[in-house]
Amino acid sequence: MQDLEFSEIVGLICKEDTRFDRKAYNFVRQALDHTVKEVRRKAPERTGKSQHVTGAELLQGIRAYALDQFGPLSKTVLNSWGIQRCSDFGDIVFNLIEYNVFSKTENDRREDFADIYDFEEAFVKPFQPANPRRSRQNGGG
Repeated sequence: MQDLEFSEIVGLICKEDTRFDRKAYNFVRQALDHTVKEVRRKAPERTGKSQHVTGAELLQGIRAYALDQFGPLSKTVLNSWGIQRCSDFGDIVFNLIEYNVFSKTENDRREDFADIYDFEEAFVKPFQPANPRRSRQNGGG
């Protein structure tokens, strides 16, 4: 699909479903490409088969891609686009499926995107110190 077509389709989707910024759709599309490449790299036996990934695989790929692209700002960026939880990614994916941008198998469901990870744990915790040091009392030890 050409970028112009994708952009036009996202425009139509955003008129119907105003919850998510256009950038969220572009991000999910890029994250899907990233995820497919990673799945193939980790499981070469899938090469040549369908590029299909499961909802859980896509969510893990989205997480990794967001952390790579936005680092400690990942949650802030996603939230600014209207994405607050994993199920929001599912809504974006299924909006794209309804417009024939993405495809699905008979086993794919919106529920596949529910509660796979908590945004705080997935996007904030990796950047917090593992063991915050406690300040020592004077003369203490």
